[in-house]
Amino acid sequence: MLKRLFLLAVVAAAISFVAFRSVSNAPQQAGVAVNDTVLYPEEHHFKNIQQLTFGGDNAEAYWSYDSKYLVFQRTSPKDGIACDQIFIGKVPQKAGEKFEYKMVSSGKGRTTCAFFTKDNKHIIYASTHLGDTACPPVPDRAKYGNKYIWPLYSSYDIFMADLNGKIVKQLTHSKGYDAEATLSPDGKKMIYTSDKDGDLELYIMDLKTGKEKRITHTLGYDGGAWFSPDGKKLIWRASRPKTDAEIKEYKELLAQGLVAPTNMEIFVANADGSGIKQVSSFGQANWAPTFMPDSKRIIFASNHEYKRGFPFNLYTINEDGTGITKISRDKGFDAFPMFSPDGKKIAFSSNRNNGGTRDTNVFVADWQE
Repeated sequence: MLKRLFLLAVVAAAISFVAFRSVSNAPQQAGVAVNDTVLYPEEHHFKNIQQLTFGGDNAEAYWSYDSKYLVFQRTSPKDGIACDQIFIGKVPQKAGEKFEYKMVSSGKGRTTCAFFTKDNKHIIYASTHLGDTACPPVPDRAKYGNKYIWPLYSSYDIFMADLNGKIVKQLTHSKGYDAEATLSPDGKKMIYTSDKDGDLELYIMDLKTGKEKRITHTLGYDGGAWFSPDGKKLIWRASRPKTDAEIKEYKELLAQGLVAPTNMEIFVANADGSGIKQVSSFGQANWAPTFMPDSKRIIFASNHEYKRGFPFNLYTINEDGTGITKISRDKGFDAFPMFSPDGKKIAFSSNRNNGGTRDTNVFVADWQE
């Protein structure tokens, strides 16, 4: 589900936004000149940056456990990819080396939120193909005041496939939305989002036994969760309706299989779900959080500096909410940061260097403190 997805507020009628774990084009203003670059002068933490994809919407690029490959989702109507499908490719090791990738999803339905398994020979991802082989319809935002609305397709289930695209196992079977899955560092546990109990909550499944535990129990969207590199903690984004009007709207949308998470904050907990605490309180959309290699600091995407709802940039912050530092500087969209398991590189998606289009591409860089 891509939902890993997510969110954003609508700014002008002509501007479209992006969602949490899912991508839908970051905003660009018509008629505004774009200074294309793969690296901005203030981005001191990125070294040897490389643009891996060119054209279309490419996002949620996540590393294999051996830090050699990326799996990501891609939409490109001009290439016959009408809605998100899953691709994998080996990350170039030398300057000038081409990033070659192949589709590993079936091409049926809509797919999202892919992740490598520990053996580096399989992936997990969510797909709607059992419900319909066609791309599912997208919500008409005009009916909801042009808010960013994200569909919770009830046909989303999570599957495991080999790197040739053969589905070897269906991991979830509940009626409703099951998506946004990632795995623990030891590869034994899967954390994902589901609305099977009537709300959008987090669940942890033991991949060997299929037994699972519900982690969250508070009204609102909980999603895009990760284990810390040391396996001791969890991190995710959450939208918490507070007022009567917010709660009413949330429940009404949920009943229609929709969510509008334009206000999200970062939460952490122990790996067993205990000790839940809120890290950020910036307002607007703070999402796509992951722990950095030290399992202490956090990197995330946010539009909190901009009342108009964009740009989205990357920031780092301490687990106690202190020490926020701005990392990226694109004027449109930087998000989905993920460090390689060896801690040497970072992958992220961005609107930079897209020739003034709405294309979102995948970038990798060496990380320097």
